Amino acid sequence: MWTQEIQCRGNESQIHFCPTSPSHKHSCSHDNDVGLVCTEMINVRLVNGNSPCSGTVEVLHRGQWGTVCDDGWDLADAAVVCRELDCGEPVDALSDAQVGLGSGPVWMNNAMCAGSESTLKKCGSVIWGFQGVCQSKSAGVICSGVRLVGGSRCSGRLEILHDQTWMSVCDAVFDQQDAEVVCRELDCGAPVQVLGAAAFDKGDTQMWTRDSVQRK
Repeated sequence: MWTQEIQCRGNESQIHFCPTSPSHKHSCSHDNDVGLVCTEMINVRLVNGNSPCSGTVEVLHRGQWGTVCDDGWDLADAAVVCRELDCGEPVDALSDAQVGLGSGPVWMNNAMCAGSESTLKKCGSVIWGFQGVCQSKSAGVICSGVRLVGGSRCSGRLEILHDQTWMSVCDAVFDQQDAEVVCRELDCGAPVQVLGAAAFDKGDTQMWTRDSVQRK
């Protein structure tokens, strides 16, 4: 059991930097173990994009937003960002020539994601907290904002991201042409069949209420 009284001011970056003093007031056992619940912080964001799911990648490190150098930046890295932001499948991995410059220092250089990681910070990186000169450009992504649920990456119940909420699509307003666009967007080839609710489990998301409009 930690026997020192911790006396943080609240602005320290680590608890080890907080002052401590011997505690004579309390007799503690494991019945008194402290626990806490923290707000989950978003450690990655997209800026300069045309939608909340596209733009230049910025990561939060040491309380400051900075960019990711696009040396070695590829679709596997983009897949992790799209997953972390709940933005569906990756469509493209970009440089700042395509999405614009980010701001702040370069925090990550040469990210090496396998593509299955839950967050970008869990990916391998040659240098993290880089703060150096990036000889290339700032990394960016375009995420699809659509996903297929209950099957595989290229089959399942269609859900569309709208106003940061995933919504199901009514099969009465969805046809083969719409399916062609979704399959193309997910890099899944041509549609084989458009299926109704009986093919996959029913969703518990809100229902998309607009007529489906083909995105070209």
